[in-house]
Amino acid sequence: MDLFAAEQTRMANEQAPLAWRMRPRTLDEYAGQDALIGPGQPLRRMVESGVIRSMILWGPPGVGKTTLAELLAEASNAHLERLSAVMAGVKDIRDVVERAQVQQSQGRQTLLFLDEIHRLNKSQQDALLPHVESGTLVLIGATTENPSFEVNSALLSRARVYVLKQLTEEDLVGVLRRALDDPKRGLGKRKLAVTDDILGTLARAAQGDARRALGLLETATDFTVQEGDHERLDESTLQELIGHQSTAFDKNGDAYYDLLSAIHKSIRSSRPDAALLYIARYIRGGGDPLDVIRRLAAIATEDVGNTDPRALPLVMSCWDSYLRLGDHEGQRSIAQAAIYLAVAPKSNAVYKAWKKAQAMAEQYPNLEVPLYLRNAPTELMASLGNGTGYRYAHDEPYGYPAGDDHDCWPEGVPKDVLYEPTEYGAEKRFKEIIQWRKGRDQTPHSS
Repeated sequence: MDLFAAEQTRMANEQAPLAWRMRPRTLDEYAGQDALIGPGQPLRRMVESGVIRSMILWGPPGVGKTTLAELLAEASNAHLERLSAVMAGVKDIRDVVERAQVQQSQGRQTLLFLDEIHRLNKSQQDALLPHVESGTLVLIGATTENPSFEVNSALLSRARVYVLKQLTEEDLVGVLRRALDDPKRGLGKRKLAVTDDILGTLARAAQGDARRALGLLETATDFTVQEGDHERLDESTLQELIGHQSTAFDKNGDAYYDLLSAIHKSIRSSRPDAALLYIARYIRGGGDPLDVIRRLAAIATEDVGNTDPRALPLVMSCWDSYLRLGDHEGQRSIAQAAIYLAVAPKSNAVYKAWKKAQAMAEQYPNLEVPLYLRNAPTELMASLGNGTGYRYAHDEPYGYPAGDDHDCWPEGVPKDVLYEPTEYGAEKRFKEIIQWRKGRDQTPHSS
């Protein structure tokens, strides 16, 4: 009976997906994350010492978060519990705690691997917190989303956050090559002839996800061509198999905001090529092109401003063009506006002036408008002095009512310079005009 059960287990393992069979069993088999598991790095030190602390593993899919948790549990001889925040409720957490308390009474630590920890609601996090704090549970949370936004501060303060990076093409090629060469857990018995170029194609198609890369390889091996004593994987067949790769992202996730941020900062840094690439990636991933246009309008005022006063009207024209032409043709309008903004001279003088004005308005909420700037639509208001002393600019020399007696600044508020134009683009001319007018203020009666 024992022999039969062992044979059944062996056959089940052989029929399991390749990604499951090739899951690393030691840190030396683990791909990537050298900053965490390399010699002397924190997670390797934990494995070597057998002392595991609560942590959150933050990274994209397929980089080995679950595998790391299993390796850490094995290294510490801890009892491993697994929960998914998608399915688990408060009762499930309490059941885990009860089992952990039994283990604790027997002198054994319990490690809880909680997948998709960002999906825990407040009550679930509250149920977990005291047991992590007391040491009944060592928590290893896994998430693809930024834990600082999704995990409450109390739980976050009791767990170290480790960031796992997307696997490189070189990392994935190594994973695939090991799967091809391994005769016990991988595909080594089949004598597959696969070139490095084909492995590179598979790695790029997997987009940093080892699980996906192994899945693609396993599927591809169903379409090999027999050549002598080995099987060959054909490049053209592979391309048909891979087909169009999805690049969609979660519109509530970090990638959505990271791409918008990259667009904005590339344009601010005057890098049109990078801006175009991020815009294309954003739209191809399912992002709304109108969100890009709204961001371009913000850039026109925040980062270009009056160095090129044509920037904002151009973006508004782009907006109108997109709505009139439709998505396909309208995307070129977005590209044109983005290039214009990236190449344009930069100034945040308007942005800074507006922020200072807002702060001053908050500081002096009761500031009063000088009498000479007030309207006097009635005799009573005129008799109170409204409008008295107002100088009509178009009747003044050079169209400018010079002098400190007509600076339009509210009484009782310390005078400050809010708008300070730069030396770039049209603002250089603005600065010259402002300086000339300041000179007129010193000699207001000169002609």
